[in-house]
Amino acid sequence: MAAGRTGTRSRLGALTRGFAGAVLLVGGLTWILLNLQAPGRRADLMVGAVLAAGGLVLLMPHRVPLPALPTASAFAAAAVGGALAGLLTETTRSGGMWAFVARRGWPYEWLNRGAVADDPRTARALAEQASWQVDAVNLAATAVFWGFLGLLVAAAVTRARSGRVSAP
Repeated sequence: MAAGRTGTRSRLGALTRGFAGAVLLVGGLTWILLNLQAPGRRADLMVGAVLAAGGLVLLMPHRVPLPALPTASAFAAAAVGGALAGLLTETTRSGGMWAFVARRGWPYEWLNRGAVADDPRTARALAEQASWQVDAVNLAATAVFWGFLGLLVAAAVTRARSGRVSAP
């Protein structure tokens, strides 16, 4: 009975890995194509490349074996660590009649605060006193990016440890 569960679990895992890999590969390449002319295209191109590469890794279990626990640990650690490290970047904008907005996070800004006032100095002062707001969608996108970057690092380490790294 246990052997049947293991076989079913293995097939379900392979099916899930293949489906996720296909979606990531197509989604990453589509993301690159959609953002070729976008204003912040460097970050978007990098996100698309990481997602597409992650999809390729997931689609090739025969070439890149991924042990479950170390890979999941690398994914989670990179997702949390990368999102927190991205808070070191800050973008501020002032405009309109008068608005001041400060944003943190990379590749997507997920922590924001801002204010509107009659003059730019007051808008900035009010924004600096305002509380930070979390953008959950951008936080999730940032965590996915960093998580798949961690998956790629885990795949490279696994490949290097197995001694199957081939020279070009």
